[in-house]
Amino acid sequence: MDLTGLTLRVAAARPHVLLAAVPGGTAVRLAAERLLRARDWPQASTPAQADLLLVAGPDLPELRTPLERLWRDMPAPRARVHARTADEVEDALNAGRALLGPPAVRHASAAPPADAGGHREGDHGARERHDDQTPGHDGHDGHDGHGDHGGHGGHSGGQTEMPGGLPMAGQGADRDGLTLDQLHLPLGPFLADWPAGLTVRLVLQGDVVQRVDVDEPARPSDDAAAEAFWAQPWLRAASGEPVPVGEAVRRRAAAHLDSLGRLLAVAGWPAEAVRAWRLRDDLLSGAPRAAVAPRLERFTRRVGRSRTLAWLTRGIGVVTAQKAREAGVGGPVARAGGDVTSRYRQWLADIRRDLPRLEDPAPLDVAVEDSPRGPWSAEHPPSAALIALLPRLLEGAELAAARLVVASLDPDPDELVSRGVVEVARG
Repeated sequence: MDLTGLTLRVAAARPHVLLAAVPGGTAVRLAAERLLRARDWPQASTPAQADLLLVAGPDLPELRTPLERLWRDMPAPRARVHARTADEVEDALNAGRALLGPPAVRHASAAPPADAGGHREGDHGARERHDDQTPGHDGHDGHDGHGDHGGHGGHSGGQTEMPGGLPMAGQGADRDGLTLDQLHLPLGPFLADWPAGLTVRLVLQGDVVQRVDVDEPARPSDDAAAEAFWAQPWLRAASGEPVPVGEAVRRRAAAHLDSLGRLLAVAGWPAEAVRAWRLRDDLLSGAPRAAVAPRLERFTRRVGRSRTLAWLTRGIGVVTAQKAREAGVGGPVARAGGDVTSRYRQWLADIRRDLPRLEDPAPLDVAVEDSPRGPWSAEHPPSAALIALLPRLLEGAELAAARLVVASLDPDPDELVSRGVVEVARG
């Protein structure tokens, strides 16, 4: 029996796709998620589950190393493609499926799009996929979504690593004066249901976070087209372009649904996560209010009344409204003034509030209407304050709660690297 050929045919028929979104690539990620659902191609959450790596967004040189680590952690057969814009997603997925197919299928297919380095993954990519049986492809994906483990020695003072890339524990005193093992653990930059490109470095003792460092978001090269997708109506209005309120609140409600989907997925409620993302896509496609209102109302009621979700998230990541504002945080986090439960319920309340205004033709006033993460300012993007708040909320938390805290803030790194914001920063 030709087991290799059978494996290739199965992988090519219905690839498991690992979606690696980079800052500035939200529109590409959304297009990919829609198309994967339409094709019924499974979306992998770890490299061990994946056949096809799809890099979504502009080329960010700072992220090439973690992308290579991600690629190396994928077992053969495998393929990698890169879609820089939403229009390239379909061709990239088709090229990836062709690369996963038997040789006759690959050679009969058109050449795939150029990869992140400007080279085509044609026969070379296929050879790399078939012949790469390097040690260490043991199904272990690590905890960090494939961050650069090798660069953490400065945090641990000569820290060594176990096979598979996980750092070994050092020792340090905990808050009670006891000497416990310390583990340096990076989260990001390519975790599933995680802000694109964000890397949070934790120092753990047991399962408690003792220290948190957040890396600066990777920035695109000068010619890369990085856009703050969720803040686009506010960017355009701030530049003097007339933008209807309805367009802005529709984008804001869709952003909240995107964030809710992430949180629900992290919390272990995938069915409701998918419903959130389908509603998000319907709003972005311009579906009329009458068509989405009943489903949105059912969704917000069901999630808002879930006792299990509230129990799971209650008391985690507490920040009062006053403390949030003192930290420069506005928007839903400041209005919620509480824990993870309060924050996701605030998103639900904001969606219900915006629902009647989806078709409002009045001009958008950026001083009146908040962007999804808070009052918009190119000089001080709201997500910058959310990222700065992370260490305060994560230190002292249990590791199991850390991802829920991040999901409930859901900072958008796109805001820090988009073309309009970078131009303001450069002055």
